[in-house]
Amino acid sequence: MKEHSVKSYKLKYIKFGTCSWKYDSWKGLIYPSNKKKFNYLSEYSRHFNTVEIDQWFWSLFPNTYKLPSEKDVIEYTNSVPENFKFTIKAPNTLTLTHHYKNDKNSSLIKNIYFLSVDTYTEFIQTLKPLWSKVGLIMFQFSYLNKQMMSDQIEFLSILKHFLDKIEKPVPIAIEIRNPNYLNENYFSFLIQQKIYHVFLQGYYMPNVFTIYRKYKEYIQGKVVIRLHGPNRNEIEIESGNRWDKIIAPKDQELYELVNMLQDLESRKIETYVNVNNHYEGSAPLTIKRIQSLLNT
Repeated sequence: MKEHSVKSYKLKYIKFGTCSWKYDSWKGLIYPSNKKKFNYLSEYSRHFNTVEIDQWFWSLFPNTYKLPSEKDVIEYTNSVPENFKFTIKAPNTLTLTHHYKNDKNSSLIKNIYFLSVDTYTEFIQTLKPLWSKVGLIMFQFSYLNKQMMSDQIEFLSILKHFLDKIEKPVPIAIEIRNPNYLNENYFSFLIQQKIYHVFLQGYYMPNVFTIYRKYKEYIQGKVVIRLHGPNRNEIEIESGNRWDKIIAPKDQELYELVNMLQDLESRKIETYVNVNNHYEGSAPLTIKRIQSLLNT
């Protein structure tokens, strides 16, 4: 396979990266195809200046939870240059109101660690060697039905109580999966609390470009744009879990994204663009397509 190089497009306020990084099918795209052993993250950081860590999200188990290991934190810190930034998904120990159900007929079991100040303090301390390289900690909340949360007022009240009590050595961003929560109350809350928004393009969430145009005055300081596809299973089957080519091109969305990025750059908003393989079929190639559009 021919070697490719994905060059970083030089924008002062925009950072491009992928959701996770260890994919063997990226050999020849961003990883060497002639080496059997190498540091994936170190090689990755030669091409991109940010990456999303999602492995620490899956942390909640019955009666216990797991936090990042010191070994991994130190390894990741030492694998990337000083100007590299991580966006890190907070453990779902903190963001799940209830444990995942074993089946649809089972009862909901409350997660006693949901937005726990002590648990967050423990988590953030494990990341201390990485603090200078953290762009944002992302709190990804699942869809909150009426059994989990009565309404947005209750959600923001609980979140405010948590944010008022924690130390914030690194910035925090919020990703919500309730489309009706994306309103003026929510965006005003972010500004009041000096935290930031995560735009999610995909699943059942509304188009991020429409939301941005409506509420862009509330996007201040920092933001994350996560590009996910609408159907994970479909593209996994079509790709065979090989992520080295574009399968589901989203040309119109990319044009809209470029317009959004140009506006964010002009407004000096520190922006993290996190691309998932499931968006078009190959996150590195999607980034290359975005950068090409920005250059035209």
